[in-house]
Amino acid sequence: MKEYQDQFFEGERPLFGEHDANIVNTTFGEGESPLKHSSNITMKDSIFKWKYPLWYSKHVTVDRTILETVAHAGIWYTDDITMNDCSIQASKTFRRSSHIKLVNVHLSNAGETLWTCQHVRLEHVQANGKYFGMNSENIYADHLDLIGNYCFDGAKNVEVHHSTLVSKDAFWNCENVAVYDSVINGEYLAWNTKNLTLVNCTIESDQGLCYIDHLTMRNCKLLETDLAFEYCSNIDADITSNIVSVKNPTSGKIHAKSIGDLIMDPSKIDPSQTTITTDTKITKRESA
Repeated sequence: MKEYQDQFFEGERPLFGEHDANIVNTTFGEGESPLKHSSNITMKDSIFKWKYPLWYSKHVTVDRTILETVAHAGIWYTDDITMNDCSIQASKTFRRSSHIKLVNVHLSNAGETLWTCQHVRLEHVQANGKYFGMNSENIYADHLDLIGNYCFDGAKNVEVHHSTLVSKDAFWNCENVAVYDSVINGEYLAWNTKNLTLVNCTIESDQGLCYIDHLTMRNCKLLETDLAFEYCSNIDADITSNIVSVKNPTSGKIHAKSIGDLIMDPSKIDPSQTTITTDTKITKRESA
């Protein structure tokens, strides 16, 4: 195992193709692709200051390391990488990569991060940026705190626990998403998605949960959520709060504590295909 400790590298590709190496307290200064095509690398307490630090790499473990702002597009086409207690200030990190594990990682500029990746595990991750997780598959997140619109657009096989997502248009165009014990805040939630399950979740969403096929909700709250379930089919929803308004669900069953306004337009849907029950009287309109 090669050892690099207390080193400073600059210039293009200083450790290109490096393998079986332990890197400690090392700074990679100006110069692209410092560890391109590397493999079997462990790294601790180090800094990347420039572009494309870990492209086409395999079997990498990174602890307590910083990717500064200019180290954007930092980890692409890489397989099997674990990062613990790291700070990533750069955007567009992780693209077309697989077997990614992030634990106690802060992504302060997570715009266009985790695109078209597979087998991703996120534990106690904080991220801020738009289009997080786009077109990625097989994602598990526990204690993910995300602020940024359009997260997980086009993603498949996503499981989320104990998380907070502040995101407009979250989970659009997805397949097979399950969210447990989480808070989601943002309008137009989960349009055009198939197989969405929400359990013990608190949701606030203007015109959220529309155009979904197979929506399951258990013990969920919908805070100030209006025009929900439009053209939503195969619904099985148990809502423990008031819903401001429900509009033109296509099929299934909905139970809520109360519904402020129920809109069922027979010229657009067949109202008999959806069973709606509440604990209080419903105000109903037949067209809108």
